[in-house]
Order: sequence, then C-alpha cells, then structure tokens
Amino acid sequence: MSGKKSPEFYAIIPARYKSSRFPGKPLADILGKPMFWHVYTRAKKCPLLQDVYLATDDSRIFEAAKKLHVPVLMTSEKHKSGTDRILEAAKQLNLPEDSVIVNVQGDEPALNPEMLTELLKPFTTSSEVQVTTLAKPISFDQAKNPDIVKVVCSSSGHALYFSRSPIPFGRDRQPEYLGHIGLYAMRMNILARFKSLGESRLERWEKLEQLRLLEADIPILVVQTNFECHGVDRPEDIARVCELLAKG
Repeated sequence: MSGKKSPEFYAIIPARYKSSRFPGKPLADILGKPMFWHVYTRAKKCPLLQDVYLATDDSRIFEAAKKLHVPVLMTSEKHKSGTDRILEAAKQLNLPEDSVIVNVQGDEPALNPEMLTELLKPFTTSSEVQVTTLAKPISFDQAKNPDIVKVVCSSSGHALYFSRSPIPFGRDRQPEYLGHIGLYAMRMNILARFKSLGESRLERWEKLEQLRLLEADIPILVVQTNFECHGVDRPEDIARVCELLAKG
C-alpha cells in the first residue's frame, strides 16, 4: 500500500424486525439462539475485523442482544435500506474516517468467516479500492431466477452491471454467469456518499441498491469466491440452516 498501513475494518449487521416474508426474522430460533447471534458469532471469527456490531430498529432485538452480550445500537425505523442503517450506526460509533465498513447481512447464520477475509483483502494491498463485494459462478438455471442477482465484470474485475435478468445475454452460445453474493465492504467516505446520492434510476427499476454506486461512477471490485451463502428468506429455510450448522 505504498507504505501506508492497512485501514481498520469493522462489521455492522443490520437487523430490522419488519419483513414482509418473515417478520421478526433476526429473533428466529436456530439451535437455541436467535439468528442474529449466529451471524455475529461467525463474523467475529474473521481475523481482519476490529469489531462487529448489531444495528437494529426494534427494542425486542436490542434487549435480546444485550442479554447475549452482543454489541448493539438502536437506529431509526425510517431507513429505506440496510446501508442507510449501517451509516447511522457507524456515525454513532464515531468510527475512523479512513476505516472500512462491512455490511454483513443479518439473515446469514451459516456465514463462512473466510468470505469476509476475501472481501477485505483487497483493501490491505491497495489504497485505490473503494468498494468490494463477492460473486460465485452459477448455472444457467440459477441465472434465470430473478431472486439470484447476476453481475458482469470488466477485465480488471470491477462490476459493469448487476441485474435480476440473466446477464450477459448469450446470442450464439451460453455464457458463464456470476451470481452476486450480498456482502459489501466500503470506505467510510463512500458509505456517507451513498446516503447523500439518494435512490437512483436503475436502483428503482431493478430494486438493487448497489446500482446507485455504479450510476455515480463509484467502482465496485468483485471478488470471486468458492464459498456458498445459505440465507434465510422464509421460515421454511430455518430447518435447512439448522442442519448445516449442526454439521459444523
């Protein structure tokens, strides 16, 4: 990093109570502990992180976190995105201006900590990196699923576009597809700028907040991983995650 020391890394887990498909999801019982506890415990295993915090808008989640000794902050109910909630939490914590903040999804109780290490490593070697995220090769059948976000990248590994549609379009042959994994790391100044930009045109159409950054010409470095995500979207996903965690 041209003689500069690596920035400090912090993870914040946004945990809102309201969810159209699964109200109270952060408190869902998984092997005797609420979901947020599993996410926090696994994120804490990433050796690059200085600390991990929970950011919520609900007193029930706040009190449950306190009882389990999980560092937690109360944030506004008015935030439209998890990124906005993370910014408020980072400001409450008065995190260093040159730090890097990781957005850890609160519905990933089987998160592999090595994914966070992969996400953060580019910041340790280059001061030019502004935002990182992860992606993994997926099949054509997976690419057709609008719930799986696809990303196409430049030769340098930076995102060109994210979409719910199968991209790129294979006119003469079936292309390779990259499925986006919704983990992000970004510098504090980019986090603040994200909020100030407001919702973008493409973001409204695709319902993908990362497009706000691309429309503002803020580069996103995509790191390919071999690890899987096992998010919980609906109550019926709990059994599958419990089985995974029981196997270690």
